[in-house]
Amino acid sequence: MEVVILGGSRPIGKLAADAIEQLLRRKPDAVLGLATGSSPLPVYEELAGRHAAGLDFSRASGFALDEYVGLPEGHPEQYRNVIRREFTDRINIDPANVHSPDGSAADIPAACDAYEAAIAAAGGVDLQLLGVGTDGHIGFNEPGSSFASRTRIKSLIEQTRKDNARFFTSLADVPHHVITQGLGTIMDARHVILIATGAQKAQAVRDFVEGPVAAICPASVLQFHPHATVLVDEAAASALKLADFYRHTYDNKPSWQGI
Repeated sequence: MEVVILGGSRPIGKLAADAIEQLLRRKPDAVLGLATGSSPLPVYEELAGRHAAGLDFSRASGFALDEYVGLPEGHPEQYRNVIRREFTDRINIDPANVHSPDGSAADIPAACDAYEAAIAAAGGVDLQLLGVGTDGHIGFNEPGSSFASRTRIKSLIEQTRKDNARFFTSLADVPHHVITQGLGTIMDARHVILIATGAQKAQAVRDFVEGPVAAICPASVLQFHPHATVLVDEAAASALKLADFYRHTYDNKPSWQGI
C-alpha cells in the first residue's frame, strides 16, 4: 500500500487523474471503477478538463461501485444519475459502456450476479476509485463485511445513513438498502486509488492503513492489495504514526515506479 500525503483536494485530484490518463494512453479501452460521494469529485473535475483538452474516453468503459435500492427511476440521488451528472456526461465515453447495479430490479440477487458477470465479461476493472467512510467502509461494505464478498444487497448502518442525509431532504428519505460491489470484487481491480480528505477521516485512515486487517474496518483489506494507492490530505493524515516516512518515501520515489 502506497500512502501519499498531499496539500489538499486539488493536488489529490490531479495525481489521481494523472494515473487515469496514463492508463488510458497505454490502454484506450480501459475499464474504470467509478465511485460517488465527495471524494472523487476533484478527480472527475480534473478529468473533464483534460477531456476538453483532448483526452479521449471513447473506447473506455465504467462500472459504478454501488447503487441505492428502491429509489424511483430518475431520482437525482440514484448513483447512476450522480455519475452521469458529475462525470460521464462531461466526457466522450459511450453511455452504453457506463454500467451501474440495478437497484430497482425485481430479483436483486439475480441483478447482483449479472453485474459480477458484466464486470468479468469486460475483462475486470483496471483502476477503481474509492472513498472511505468514517467507520472504514468502502463502497457500501459496512463493518463486518466478508473480505470474500461479491456484489450483493447490504443494509446501511445508521451512521452511514446520517452521513448521506445531506444529499436528501431528510434522513427519512435515505434508503436503508444498497447494492454494492463486495470487498472481493474490489480487490480484483488491478489498481485501487482511495481518496480521503478532512480531519473527520483521520481515524479511519489510521485504522485501515496502520491498524490490523479486520472486518470491523473493511478498508483494511486493502493492505493485501498488490497495487493500492492511498491519497490523503494533511488533515486526513494527522493520526498516522508513520506520516513522515510516507512523505519521505514519496519524495524519493523513483520516477520509473509510476503512480
